[in-house]
Amino acid sequence: MDKNLYADHMATLCRRYDEILESCGFDTLNVFSGAPRMQFLDDNPYPFKVNPQFKALVPITDNPNSWVIYRRGQKPKLLFYRPVDFWHYVPPAPQTFWSELYDIELLSKPADAREFLNADNAAFIGDADRFQDWTLGEINPETLINRLHWARANKTPYEVACLREANRIAVAGHRAAELAFRGGASEFEINQAYLSATGQGENTMPYGNIVALNEHAAILHYTHLSTQRLPGTELKTFLIDAGADCNGYCADITRTYSYADSEFAQLVAAMDEKQLQLVDGLKPGLPYPDLHRQCHLKVGELLAQFDIIKSSAESAVESGLTRPFMPHGLGHFLGLQVHDVGGHQSGPDGGTTPPPAEYPFLRTSRTIEENQVFTIEPGLYFIDSLLAELKASPLASEVNWNKVEEFHPYGGVRIEDNIVVGAEANENLTRACEVEY
Repeated sequence: MDKNLYADHMATLCRRYDEILESCGFDTLNVFSGAPRMQFLDDNPYPFKVNPQFKALVPITDNPNSWVIYRRGQKPKLLFYRPVDFWHYVPPAPQTFWSELYDIELLSKPADAREFLNADNAAFIGDADRFQDWTLGEINPETLINRLHWARANKTPYEVACLREANRIAVAGHRAAELAFRGGASEFEINQAYLSATGQGENTMPYGNIVALNEHAAILHYTHLSTQRLPGTELKTFLIDAGADCNGYCADITRTYSYADSEFAQLVAAMDEKQLQLVDGLKPGLPYPDLHRQCHLKVGELLAQFDIIKSSAESAVESGLTRPFMPHGLGHFLGLQVHDVGGHQSGPDGGTTPPPAEYPFLRTSRTIEENQVFTIEPGLYFIDSLLAELKASPLASEVNWNKVEEFHPYGGVRIEDNIVVGAEANENLTRACEVEY
């Protein structure tokens, strides 16, 4: 990663943190990376996941018991945990593109951090359960966290570079996964091909990979990973929703493939066109729920085009007929977390702006701004439970159920790209990486 790009990023962060700390009445921020938690009745820990507020300050995702101490107007201090341990891997002291911008102290024991912490006029962010007798400062002050969350929606060039690289890594995995699918691999084998191509393990992935064959594509968060291989005569479709990590930043990409040249393949191609139209509709000043409503209109157009419904797209949106076929939100903020924070926040000080009542699962209700990063992921599914409710509703007569039965074995289709909002034009991180691949 470019050293100067990171230096500019840190200069922006320092200005941001200085302003936020001053406005909240704090001089110092103590941020804990987190610590492993033991599994119940076991001596093995759960996989470690870093405190996102820690990796917001320093690109370390895999070293528990570390700290960032940020004091207004001063160079941040990193307390980096390096135990004396012959059982486990001990990371080297940081010497990389970012390390010169921190005063680094090495800790051999977690308790050694205590002597560096200053609780005077300080705030602490992290899990405080293990520090019952420590003086940390005010623990997880709501207004401070709200302001940090609000500011995180605006990405720096360094952050965009990390997201771009995460997309490049993920696209390599998606290419390998498609080849494995075409070769008749099982869901489990496809996932292994993905992990191998990305060079990242399951604990590094920003979320559990969704690798779904046939009707499993109708399960929105399907992560079962069946080991069963299907003969070519039974293979119909493949949906993969999988990402990658770069310096703690996430990619989140979905693609759907038809095994054969079929009407479902035409539906996938048509959804791809609609998705790109929605990407172009992502504009500064537009409330995100308005774009979600445009998504439902486009889903309605597909339902009418493929003779799944008898009504027009407009009336299908008005009546709610599109909702059983597209039950989730159009997309969400993307960054240090795959569902990045602040999507429903009303303002820097907090408050919640809920999504529209008719679209309760929409993760973003904010107005779109330049330098924000979103996923755009329209879908169209044939989900048993939602279809059963629809069939029992007054809208049942508006559906061509024979057509639904034809598409049902394919599960569904979703296309998802990662988009940086620009003043004049957006950057589609995912498609640009596909072209380069």
